[in-house]
Amino acid sequence: MSLLFRRFRSGARRTALAGLLALLPALALAHPHGWIDIRVRLVVDEEGRLEALHQAWRMDPFYSLVLIEELSQTEGGLEAGLDRLGGEIRGNLKPFDYFTELRMGDDALRLGDVTEYTVMERDGRVEFVFLLPLAEPRTLSEQTLQYQVFDPTYYLEVVHAAEGDAPDDDALTVGGGLNCTTRVLPADPDPERVMEASMLDVQDQAEPGLGRHFAETGVVECE
Repeated sequence: MSLLFRRFRSGARRTALAGLLALLPALALAHPHGWIDIRVRLVVDEEGRLEALHQAWRMDPFYSLVLIEELSQTEGGLEAGLDRLGGEIRGNLKPFDYFTELRMGDDALRLGDVTEYTVMERDGRVEFVFLLPLAEPRTLSEQTLQYQVFDPTYYLEVVHAAEGDAPDDDALTVGGGLNCTTRVLPADPDPERVMEASMLDVQDQAEPGLGRHFAETGVVECE
């Protein structure tokens, strides 16, 4: 099970997920078992310093179906259930820096704590939206900024929202009116890592760190 949902383990969810996987033989054979489409917006202050990453994660239709069905049957209905789920997701992600690694040049950037977040249902999919602050603002014009967002266990694949092979125009954006270029680099995993992932079935737990090898890289360069 992904670290993202490791506390969310009711019998209804397990039963529903098992049913969905039975309908998807290819999904049951190897990691990943689902995916998340992300959009990232860099939040920049008036001095051109990066303050935070605003991230929106859309769960795939199958995970969303399971969650919506179960949460609709809990106390308070779907809306209250989504609120509770948001707190659980935030708590699950916190020890893992919210699945985000951020670098400026050769320096790894320290991240702060998420206090602003919400979970919603949009077009039949569950979406987790949150603001991930940096521990200290950094000037974007100094060096190239790179980030990766990934589930360490690779149970869920995290990819930038895209149509076909090209990321959407709003999959990676920069606020603050800066003159920046952005691009999303596809993952290029070693064949041995691909083989390792293919040998994991739905019951297996990958060693933390596997997901890094399958992660896309967002790149931002500003004048």
